[in-house]
Amino acid sequence: MKINKLILLLFLAIGTLSSCSKDEDDLLPPVTPPIGGGNGADTTTVSLDLEIKDFVWKGMNNIYVYKSQVPNLADDKFTDQEDLYDFLKDWDSPEALFNDGLTISEDRFSFITDDYVALENSFAGIAETTGVIYRLYRFSSGDNIFGVVRYILPGSNAEGTEIKRGNLFTKINDESLTVNNYQDLLTNGSTTFGLATISDDTVTETEKSVTISTQTLTENPILVSKTLDIDGEKIGYLLYNSFVGDFDEKLNAAFAEFKSDNVGNLILDLRYNGGGSVRSATRLASMISGQFEGEIFAKQQWNDTYQNLFLDQDPDRLYNRFTDKIGGASINSLELDNLYVIMASGTASASELVINGLDPYINVTTIGDESVGKSQASVTLYDSDNYGKEDANPQHKYAIQPLVYESVNADDVGVPYDGLTPDVEIIEDIENLGELGETSDPLLAAAINAIKGTTTKSSYSQPASWYKEFKESDAGSPIYQKMYIDKLPEAFKKKASIFKK
Repeated sequence: MKINKLILLLFLAIGTLSSCSKDEDDLLPPVTPPIGGGNGADTTTVSLDLEIKDFVWKGMNNIYVYKSQVPNLADDKFTDQEDLYDFLKDWDSPEALFNDGLTISEDRFSFITDDYVALENSFAGIAETTGVIYRLYRFSSGDNIFGVVRYILPGSNAEGTEIKRGNLFTKINDESLTVNNYQDLLTNGSTTFGLATISDDTVTETEKSVTISTQTLTENPILVSKTLDIDGEKIGYLLYNSFVGDFDEKLNAAFAEFKSDNVGNLILDLRYNGGGSVRSATRLASMISGQFEGEIFAKQQWNDTYQNLFLDQDPDRLYNRFTDKIGGASINSLELDNLYVIMASGTASASELVINGLDPYINVTTIGDESVGKSQASVTLYDSDNYGKEDANPQHKYAIQPLVYESVNADDVGVPYDGLTPDVEIIEDIENLGELGETSDPLLAAAINAIKGTTTKSSYSQPASWYKEFKESDAGSPIYQKMYIDKLPEAFKKKASIFKK
């Protein structure tokens, strides 16, 4: 491609996958002058690898929230398309370009994938799984690790077997788990868990094992929804494990039950929730409250180009507002003044958005461990003329998921990068997990005590010294600890529009 001195503007209206807080974006793109002034025919033979890299650079150059901090993304970095190609050729792969050349070192969440089908499935809650959801821990000395079962997915192959919440395993397919082999061992089609026991800080292997085959399963993020009767008081309890837009109606139905039961307080358990859809987070916050319809739930901060464009042409585009609708249906709102949230070291993004977004309006008490600390949203870009999936390059399945804005609440307060600090600190004890949704669960019991006023800011338990947290079972998921929107603003235009093909 050589540069044409004419300005070519393209308009974009795409939907990627999960959910976003606002669908109405009717802005014209800003005019961008052409770079360079080359003329004549192309001199570069464009391989598929180079074509993918070109797509990656142009998408990041346009919309990456931290563009101004990346010298390689500067608008004047290249004099013409040939100059850009020369730069792209120096990178071994699209992944190397994206991770090492186009993102800031502090960015833990933007990513590139060579299989957008798997990404789309993740957004819908679809995954290959045994149904055993666990966390891995590393012994304080050596490279060996062990797993602790958190819960079993309903309807999975693991349901009804001997393996259950609180079980430990040290071996997979008769091999001891280590920091070097766990990924290979835990991604087999059939998995044999070698069970172990724990007593007095000592893990002991047993001869018992459970073999489970993987299956394609859609996980309902609502694992437990029930009304507790505590000393005559109705308390709603919701264990919600991912913000998946396809389940928003089921979430609304759960709140209809809470409303019917006249719950006076709600315990929202986000300890295993790594985030997801911004729209679902906004809807959940609206179900919890309801008295703030139309008020600002969160504010968006884009890169300079888009921030200035929105401020000039459509300032309301920068706000996520409390809503009273899911599509055409009314939201079942509890109109609570108090919320009790269980969180942990894996609680991230959209989960933190709910906590932070509600904080200016109602009393939010947090129970558990410090959260991840992520307040940025991302969006999916495909290799097409308008970055939508339709007409995407059929020769590959690469897509990028860059961070596009940071989020703050109505008081302009963001989630700290080192996470939210709990009001009541209590760490899950792997020797005493209890049953989810029952008062035998120490974290749920602590939340009930906070409602009853029998505890304030305090510490129930601290992590043991003989092990440390290592990985969660969904850490390999493309959307692990991600927050995303489903629609780019209409103002988004492809940087390639200034080039002539």
